[in-house]
Amino acid sequence: MKSGFVTILGRPNAGKSTLLNALVGEKLAIVTHKPQTTRNRIQGILNLPAKKGRPKAQVILLDTPGVHRPENRLDKKMMQEVRNALEGCNLVLLIADVTQKFGVGEPLVIDLARRANTPVILLLNKVDLVDKPRLLPLIEHWSKLHDFREIIPISARNKTGLDDLLDVMVRALPEGQPYFPADRLTDQPVRFMVAEIVREQVLISTHQEIPYATTVLIDRFEEGERLDSIAATIYCERDGQKAILIGKGGSMLKKIGTEARHQIERMLGKKVFLELFIKVRAGWRDSSDFVEGLDWRRQLEDIAAREQWEQAQKIE
Repeated sequence: MKSGFVTILGRPNAGKSTLLNALVGEKLAIVTHKPQTTRNRIQGILNLPAKKGRPKAQVILLDTPGVHRPENRLDKKMMQEVRNALEGCNLVLLIADVTQKFGVGEPLVIDLARRANTPVILLLNKVDLVDKPRLLPLIEHWSKLHDFREIIPISARNKTGLDDLLDVMVRALPEGQPYFPADRLTDQPVRFMVAEIVREQVLISTHQEIPYATTVLIDRFEEGERLDSIAATIYCERDGQKAILIGKGGSMLKKIGTEARHQIERMLGKKVFLELFIKVRAGWRDSSDFVEGLDWRRQLEDIAAREQWEQAQKIE
């Protein structure tokens, strides 16, 4: 069989998270029309059965934040997530939005892909939104920029071209045993996915600077047989942002909470009691400690350390 790690790379809003969700068949990454929705690298595990001309395979997909020039500590952390995802990967999927003009950011993406020193497949995404005669010049233009292993037109939203992509990916991966059990879909803990669902509703419901000045942390996650009790805090940077997030008579916060709760219940398959709080933390995007604390891997370490300390206190 074949197995390996495949990093999805591209500019903000190119369709990386939509592609991950479409390939895995589950919503692992939140998706909105706003750039820089994805802030962490998100792993999706795709187990493919053997078929004529293609061996059995396990493909570990790594969704990454959109490539951009960092302006604050959060941006720098996002770009580090991109570089981490490229280290040791077996294949890069460079995804480009064909509805957007070729800009100054594309050379930055190509340079990152080139530094990975691994085969690169170019995906020209959103082909359902452009006339077919436009594709040939685009393919010709991109083919001059890098020695791509393949160039595949796709529509991640409509799942057009994804079967061809799967065949090409598997051919490009090395032979090897699976890295994860067959029933594993992601390495993300449920706590992180819940926080992301809440943040997704903030992104969808608010405008201007608020989506980018907010983040979400889970304060409490208590699992029950029929009901999970969850408390989360939405952090923003200014009192004016807090007022908008609350809304008149609490209407905005209620809307965000209701939509998030419905999605969380669908994901968990049971009822959820969700409490949302809003706190102002000025300049959190430039706070190294706070930004590092947003990493779910760091959060799990902190939880384990706290539980170990609490256990030690009980023994004493």
